[in-house]
Amino acid sequence: MGEKSAAPVGTAGQAGSVAGWEQRSVSRVLEAGRERVLARSRRFVDAAVELIASEGFEGLTLRAVLERTGLSRRAFYERFDGKEELVLAVFEQILKDAVSMYRHQLERVDDPLDRLRFVIESMVRGAQSDAGIRHAVAMSREHLRLSKARPDDLQEAIAPLVDLLAEQLSLGMQCGVVRPADPQELAMLVNNLVAATLHTSLLTTGGRREGAAEALWEFCLRAVRA
Repeated sequence: MGEKSAAPVGTAGQAGSVAGWEQRSVSRVLEAGRERVLARSRRFVDAAVELIASEGFEGLTLRAVLERTGLSRRAFYERFDGKEELVLAVFEQILKDAVSMYRHQLERVDDPLDRLRFVIESMVRGAQSDAGIRHAVAMSREHLRLSKARPDDLQEAIAPLVDLLAEQLSLGMQCGVVRPADPQELAMLVNNLVAATLHTSLLTTGGRREGAAEALWEFCLRAVRA
């Protein structure tokens, strides 16, 4: 009399206790949901990249993005605050893809200065290519606008590229071919120089200048060499 009944052993959903299978089940559902959200987010970013490349930022409207993706306005605003945040996502994705490609190609390069040269010249040649010149001009204008309107967000977007430059500079310092300095600060200076040069070239002469990549590399080399 007065004894409490024992709780059933093995009953799912006991308060204060989560079984391993329950955690795994929840994790699978959440991961599947995350992938669905990201898949649609990527569709918006891919559509924006295509519109900018074909029509410039004048053609990047919410209506055009929705038509190209076949997704709803509600789906867009569930993922982005507005057009500007979508543009920042475009910047970040383009740079992320470029850095991934650079890293893959750098696997075949050992010399630290050759690695640094490859990254710098690739940045220039990518903007000068016939296939990407219109896109590069549009992105250059928007880059300058965002540097004033959303400087912190823009810095976050370009961080992967700055980190890649810093890694090459750090390797050069370890080998004694790059002057001692804070690799991250030096990388930011190099990136700013390359970006400013590209902005000037793209917005005044259309970005095509023979030997521009080599000349910019030589200037950077003199600035960082030990």
